[in-house]
Amino acid sequence: MKRRMKMLTSLALAGAMVVSMAACGGSKSSSSSKSSSSSAASSSSAAKPAEDTGKVLNIQVWNEEFKSRIENHYKDYEKVSDTEGKIGDVTVKWTITPSDDNAYQNNLDSLLPENENASADDKVDMFLMEADYALKYVNSDYTMKLSDLGITDDDLADQFQYTKDIVTDKDGNIKGSSWQACSAGMIYNRAAAKDVLGSDDPDKVQEAVSDWDKFNEVAKKAKDKGYKITSTVNDTYRVYSNNVSAPWVTDNKVTVDANIKNWVDNSKALVDAGETTTNELWSDDWSKGFYPDGKVFAYFGPAWLINFSMAAATDGSIANQGGWGFCVGPQSFYWGGTWIAAATGTDNPNLVAQIIKTMTTDKDVLKAIATDDSDCVNSQSVLADLASSDIEQRKPHTNGKDDGGSITWILGGQNPYQQLADGAAKLDMSNISIYDQGCNEEFQKAMKNYFDGNASYDDAIKQFNKAIVEKYPDLTTD
Repeated sequence: MKRRMKMLTSLALAGAMVVSMAACGGSKSSSSSKSSSSSAASSSSAAKPAEDTGKVLNIQVWNEEFKSRIENHYKDYEKVSDTEGKIGDVTVKWTITPSDDNAYQNNLDSLLPENENASADDKVDMFLMEADYALKYVNSDYTMKLSDLGITDDDLADQFQYTKDIVTDKDGNIKGSSWQACSAGMIYNRAAAKDVLGSDDPDKVQEAVSDWDKFNEVAKKAKDKGYKITSTVNDTYRVYSNNVSAPWVTDNKVTVDANIKNWVDNSKALVDAGETTTNELWSDDWSKGFYPDGKVFAYFGPAWLINFSMAAATDGSIANQGGWGFCVGPQSFYWGGTWIAAATGTDNPNLVAQIIKTMTTDKDVLKAIATDDSDCVNSQSVLADLASSDIEQRKPHTNGKDDGGSITWILGGQNPYQQLADGAAKLDMSNISIYDQGCNEEFQKAMKNYFDGNASYDDAIKQFNKAIVEKYPDLTTD
């Protein structure tokens, strides 16, 4: 996915390491918030993993995000370089391969089948997954059951159910864990809301956009005031795609869900009316709305988009002035998230288990991640505590890096954690498939031709069908 590729400055990586851009969040120095990994000791009733024998812990990732979380919040980690660290006597090596053109998955697909037979220092011990393709690895022999690592259902009890469903295999085994709950909503321009709706109060804005018919009415009013309702049709795509009634693929056949077709119809109407555009996500044209002169009413996204992707640390941006607000919008949805998996064949199963438990279940660590990094964490109790707390408002530094400030500052003093928690509790992952990333990307690409008037809808569907069977030869289309 290209969803977060513009967020942090790229680093020069040594040897076979590949440059990547940061995802979901950012990194800040916060060593005081680190929690001891000893708090992540396994339950006495859990299975005991085999003894650790590896001297190298190899972690495969697609960006800097998880590395920064380990550096800042895992007490026993000692940073050696940008691509290496130490935990006790074990050397930690980070291999970063970007997700562009499926490179990250291709790298995993070349390594994991031979992992059990790889030399000790080359074995993959941990790797990260995104929701769009997690099932591909979860339903394979390349990932370990968390129960085999000594991680119990009780350990995961405080996590949101959808984050467990995403990494549950066909036999009911959980094979990954996440520190994030990436529920999302509508991020609206407060000045625009006052101009268009007469109020920037989150409850009143939510009432005005509580379904798609109302949202489209606001789009008309926004246009009259000189605003685009969104920067692009792609801003709303995941809201629709997260609320489908069936998976993209059933019995190897690809089907366009009715709610995806609703996105097409509504988006076409908005484009034809001049109320939004067909700009690409992450493009310079898309991000113009981060500034007042961009005249964009709203974006759609989770906490990481608010704090790390909307130019919060750039002087003159709406975020730097605390000018955004947050509400649920027409439908609850999620965007993103990172799951940690243990690779079958790891020779450091106990250390892998400690890291997973510390980073995804330790409440002190999760609270520190939320308060220091403005991430929405995967803990119902921590979010409940944050929702009822006065969160410190830290203005972002205007140093050109999105590495400062708090989400409450960016949202004009609003505390969004109750809304984020409520959204996470409503998410239903029963319709995900292993083909989601490719289907979503190719569908949006094909529909751009239709929205721009360069193809009929039927021709755009033919383009989509052709691209899908080329990408996934085992699938069929109508």
